Amino acid sequence: MITVVGTGTGAPVAADVLAGAALVVGGRRHLDAVRLPDGAEQVVLGPLAPALDVIERYLEKRSRVVVLASGDPGFFGIVRVLAERFGSRRLEVRPGVSSVAAAFARVGLTWDDAVVVSAHGRELRTAVNVCRARPKVAVLTGPGAGPAELGAALLHRSRVPRDAPAGPVAAPAAGSPGPESASAHAPRGRVLVVASALGSAEERVERVTPAEAAARNWGPDVSVVLCLDETRALGGVRTVAGAPAGPARWALDEGGFAHRDSMITKFEVRALALARLGPRLGDLVWDVGAGSGSVAVECARLGAAVVAVEKAADGVARIHANAHAHGVDVDVVHGPAPEALDTLDDPDAVFVGGGGRELPAVVGACARRARRTVVVAMAALDRVPAAREALTAAGFTCDGVLLQSSRLAPLPGDVTRLAATNPVFLLWGDRTPVSSEGVAQ
Repeated sequence: MITVVGTGTGAPVAADVLAGAALVVGGRRHLDAVRLPDGAEQVVLGPLAPALDVIERYLEKRSRVVVLASGDPGFFGIVRVLAERFGSRRLEVRPGVSSVAAAFARVGLTWDDAVVVSAHGRELRTAVNVCRARPKVAVLTGPGAGPAELGAALLHRSRVPRDAPAGPVAAPAAGSPGPESASAHAPRGRVLVVASALGSAEERVERVTPAEAAARNWGPDVSVVLCLDETRALGGVRTVAGAPAGPARWALDEGGFAHRDSMITKFEVRALALARLGPRLGDLVWDVGAGSGSVAVECARLGAAVVAVEKAADGVARIHANAHAHGVDVDVVHGPAPEALDTLDDPDAVFVGGGGRELPAVVGACARRARRTVVVAMAALDRVPAAREALTAAGFTCDGVLLQSSRLAPLPGDVTRLAATNPVFLLWGDRTPVSSEGVAQ
């Protein structure tokens, strides 16, 4: 039998837990904090494979093994590895308080509505994108993926004011600073709560901005980092724990968005575009030539972090207004594509709207950067071959469809006719799917 004991953020390990153990396995700080039984061998955890081999030898002799771990070892912890190797029936797990639960307790917040993402031994980008998209996130850190790296990544974002304009959407007044002159900032004024050495005499819980986090050397004792939009951190009463469920409806009516002269991706086109983009929690999506930002907002509603790129100043303001109206974070970059794409993080998926002469260059630039999918909407038949060539030249498999729909429209006399919408070509290119790991809901 293997007894797995969570320690570090709760009560100390009881003496009787270790009694009779022939082998005790744990990190150096865990082993130093307990009194080992006389004659017990100890293994300091480093690479897991050698430690598991030692455990197996002791189990073959029917000796008692104790494994010391941090917090709740069943939550992103060693229980998974032990169960995979030896079977869950051979484990007796005595969980402590997880670092996530302890950190939220220290700041007086519930965490049933938090998203937990691990950056320990994983790409940081998933954690960054979750922090961009959700108001309450806990990040389990690791070497090269700590508070400094997280703060720096969150700063690498939009260059426009984040507050939605009040009243009618209008272009910035003449002489006012343009969006390009605004400095980079984290989404919606996020604050990072860095919890270090939880449960020890050296425990520290500090609130910092992403810029402050990026400028510090935090050392090896960080337990967890909370990324909070404190204006939305309280949340409401929940029935299901984790991130909010996805929206009940998508491909929303055009009337749900501020737009100019019907210049908006129609909901029929948006429905198929969303199906091909597959936006999800942990993803980064670009909406290039965003216009009203309807696709950007819908992707954000489905959980993705989103950057909308728009060259018209009134369009930038309109995107902010639509994101604010739907309660989502959309990062807006004011500038023409493809030049405006150069400083952005690589996306998982890209939607390209519009159909100007620069379309092939824009599609090509997006295809070279996208990890999974590029979807292109065009009204002009002449643009289709060049857009398709740009996708296939970047190594994508390409497919597409011409969408033509007719909507019910009332006529006098309580009768109905079919009103045709303008046809739109939708092309999409796909790479081999890249999985997102590490998100717990």
